Formats: sequence, C-alpha cells, structure tokens
Amino acid sequence: MIETIKNLKRVYQYGKEYRKNLIIFTISSIVFILINTVVPIIGANQLVYLSKNIYFELLKASIIILIIEIVAEINRVILRRNTQIFFRGTTKNIQLKAAKEILKIKLEDIDKRTSGTFIQRLGSDADEMSKVFTRGMQYLTNILTDIGVFIAVFFINKIIFLFYLIGSLILTIIHLYKVKNVNEKDKAYRKQREKTSGLSSELVRGIRDIKMLNAKDSFINEIEKNIDSLTTSQFNMRNCEINYNCAKGITAAIINFLLVILLIYLLSNSYITISIALIAYNYRTRVLSNLIDHIGNLLTELKNFNLSSNRVFSIIDNEEFKKETFGDRHINEIKGSFEFKDVHFSYEKQEVLKGINFKIEKNETVAFVGKSGSGKTTIFALLCKLYNINSGNILIDGIDIKELDENSIRDNITIISQNPYIFNMSIKDNLKLVKEGLTDEEMIKACKMAYLHEFIESLPEKYDTIVGEGGVTLSGGQRQRLAIARAFVQNTKIILFDEATSALDNKTQKYIQKAINNMKDKYTILIIAHRLSTIINSDRIMVIDDGKIIASGTHKQLLEENKNYRDLYENEY
Repeated sequence: MIETIKNLKRVYQYGKEYRKNLIIFTISSIVFILINTVVPIIGANQLVYLSKNIYFELLKASIIILIIEIVAEINRVILRRNTQIFFRGTTKNIQLKAAKEILKIKLEDIDKRTSGTFIQRLGSDADEMSKVFTRGMQYLTNILTDIGVFIAVFFINKIIFLFYLIGSLILTIIHLYKVKNVNEKDKAYRKQREKTSGLSSELVRGIRDIKMLNAKDSFINEIEKNIDSLTTSQFNMRNCEINYNCAKGITAAIINFLLVILLIYLLSNSYITISIALIAYNYRTRVLSNLIDHIGNLLTELKNFNLSSNRVFSIIDNEEFKKETFGDRHINEIKGSFEFKDVHFSYEKQEVLKGINFKIEKNETVAFVGKSGSGKTTIFALLCKLYNINSGNILIDGIDIKELDENSIRDNITIISQNPYIFNMSIKDNLKLVKEGLTDEEMIKACKMAYLHEFIESLPEKYDTIVGEGGVTLSGGQRQRLAIARAFVQNTKIILFDEATSALDNKTQKYIQKAINNMKDKYTILIIAHRLSTIINSDRIMVIDDGKIIASGTHKQLLEENKNYRDLYENEY
C-alpha cells in the first residue's frame, strides 16, 4: 500500500493539469454509487408488487427506474469523456518524460539492451500507469456501490448480513493469494515480452540483410524460441489465474447454495418475510460475487500499476540505467579548437585508446587514417561526449569537456557517420529536426551544397517525400547526402566526417569533396576515410594504430616518412 500511494502521487504530477476532468469523473462516479445502490432495492420491490398484483405501485417503481436509468446513461457519457481526456493527457506526459530520459541514458547502457526494453516501457507500461486513475476509480466505484448494498443488507437482516460477511471474507482470502502468486509470474512474463519485442523490431529493421544473408530460417528459429518462452511465461501466469478462479468459483457456488438453505430456514421459522428474502436473494450476486470480483480487479490493477510504475520510474530516476552527465558551463558559440591530453578509453574490458595526444587548431582540416578498429571513430564519439573517457582530458577552446553543458558541446559539433540514421519522415521534416525554424531558402541551400537538391526536385512530392524507416526508399549515397545536408543546416563550427563519402559513387564523391573544400578555413573539419584520395588535401593527416597516434603530417610527408601510411596508400592504388 505504501508503494501504491507513493506511485499514485508521482503519476498524478503528470496529470494534475487535467484535475478538472478528474474531479468531474469522481463526481460522476459518486452518482453511479447512489444509482446502483438504490436500483436493486426498487427492483426487488417490483417483484413483490408483481407477486401481490399491486399494479399502481409497480408502475410508480418502474417510472422511477426509467428516470434513474436515463440519468445514468447521461452520467456515463460525462464520465467516459472526462476519463479519456485525463487518461490520454497523463499518458502523453509520462511518455514524453520517459522519452526525454531515454535520450539521456549512456550509450553503453543502451548498447546492452534491446529496443524492446524501451518500446514496452514507453507504450504499454505508460498506459498502465495512467489507467489506475480511470479504470482503478471505476473498480473503486463498483466496490463502494457493493459496500452500500452490504450496509443495506445489515439494516434488512443481521443474520443474512453476517452470512454475506463470512462468505465475502473467504472469497477475498482466495483472491489475495491469487494476486500474490500471479504477480511474480507477471514479472517474468514482462521481461520475456521485452526481449521478444526487441527481436521482432530487429526482424523489421534488418529484413534486407536477413534476406541477402539467406538467414530467414535461422532468424525465424530464434523468434520461435523467444515466442515459445513468452508463451510459457504467459501460460504459467494464466494457468495460475485459472486455478484460483476455479477455486473461487466453486467456493462461490457453495456459498450461494448455503444462502438458499439459510433463506428457507429463516422463512420457514417466520424470521423474515418473502419480500426480505427476495431482496436478499436479489443482492447475492452483488455482495458475494461482484464485490469480490471488483476488489480483485482493483488489486490486479494496482499490481499492474506498481509493476509498470517501477519499470518507467527506473528510467526516469536513474535507477536501472546510468544517465549522461555534463558540466554547467555554457558557451553559445565555440571557436573550434580542441585537444586530447593522454586520453585512455576502454569499452567493456577492451582498451581502445591508449594515451592519445593531439591538438587541432580552429578552422584546421585534419584527417585520421588507420586500420579498422584502431580507434578513429571512438575519437569522434568521445569528442561529442557520447562516451566518458577513463582518464586524461579533452579540451574544447581550452575548456575541459567535463565542465561544459550538453548544448555547448552538441550545438557546436556535427558528426556525419558512415551509416546515418534517416527518420521515417519527409525530407523536409528530417532537416527540420536539426533546426525547427528552418526556412525553405536555408533548406534548399543546404541540399544544393550536399548535391541533393536536383534529386529531390525529381521526386513527385519533392521535399515532402516520406523516405521510410531508416531512409529505406533512398540509396546509400542519397542517405549520406541527406545526412550531410542536415549537417549543413546545423552549421556548427566543428564538423566530423566519419566515412561520410563511403557509399557515394566517384562522381558524387567529387561533388561532396568540393563542398568540403569550400568549407576549409571556415570550419574545423575532421575526416575519417579509408579512401586516401579524399583526404590528401587535408592540412594534417594522423595515422592511428592500435589506439595510438604513430605519425602526423601532410600527405607528402607521410608518404616519405611513414611505412604504415605508405602501405595504406599503395594498397588503395
């Protein structure tokens, strides 16, 4: 209960702007309690009037029920409308908060999880958290209604009330055991559901590679194993519910039978009248069955609510996932110089950088070359603070990167990767992600610089063309040119090209090379390239091997002085 109250308070903070709708919903629920308490009593009297041929009283009771039912339907419309407003608004706020916190999680923690971990928590778990105020209130309303009927029975006959009380307690105990046991199995089910959801997401995103690798059977077998595990987890949970429901159903049937015996005994000994017996029998479902079901439903709802709340708050509260940390020093616009001082970095237990030292001046164009896995891309990731170094210092404009806030770093550095992610939006919206107030003139200029404008103009929807998930409708070269256009829109002082021209044909690569050359002396440009022909005009070229810089100089100097660079160059030609 303490956990539930704590989570309720926290979730309410995301829905308090809709408290007016929650108040209206609560008032409507109270009206339902009154209606559902009164109607069964009038209904029982109808049976008495009918059995005694008192038609005038029967007609009066029927008119009252008609009016009450009309009011109930109007009240139901008001309740449901306000329920939806509160539920959707609260869910949206929780999802937005969770999405913001996911974007703060360290990449090393993201790398260890499947996408299903976050998809489930953003979707179904956020829904469960909001539903407690609507569906939970509905169950609570039903419980209070049934309790009202319970109290009515107390005033009708104390013996029948005591019988109902004992029967209800027995059924409640059975349900409490059910909730406790199902809860443990539900945790295992949700964990497996995250894993299966992540694998399904991989199926869709990697469908082309699966086809080309002819790995359909292997992937389907893997999915089948996960679905089997998910089905087993679900079966264990449902089977537990089924067994307890069976026990509860049999117990309820026995209690109903004993109620009939009790009513026969009370009637035969003139302890009650036929009208009281009818009312008591008419209440049996509400008191013995509905009350326990509603209590059970509320307990189940609270159990789901707590499970979902704990999973979502583990993201928000930095409990399960480590968040990125930044300093509090802000710079609106950096000049563009930076320095690595004895930087060491390991990913898991593998040391990637081993005491890197170099300094790059503003507006300098520097290239990094070396074998795959030598640490080139890691340098870019560390400069953007996507990972934290183990030791050493990274300075931007003479300021340690640890002191700078997030915007000072990422508003001033653009990275164009070998495999840029293009979002399932229009070309225009992909560019507006970088700059919300982007004008058409700025957008066209950036696309022209990336030699993409002519292609876009050939499309039926032009800049409004939807490119599909991951930019699937574009070629590899078109995706990279769109990523380059995004970088031009961002217009930062430091631009990092991580194999950004690798998927381009020779003609387009020359165009992009011209665009990069036009940026020289205006921006600090870092380039990673396997094609040495694309970086021979750089101010400096650094050769990296096994996490260390082993040589630095111009293309001409390195050809003459460094065997590693000369071998790379000769292998290309």
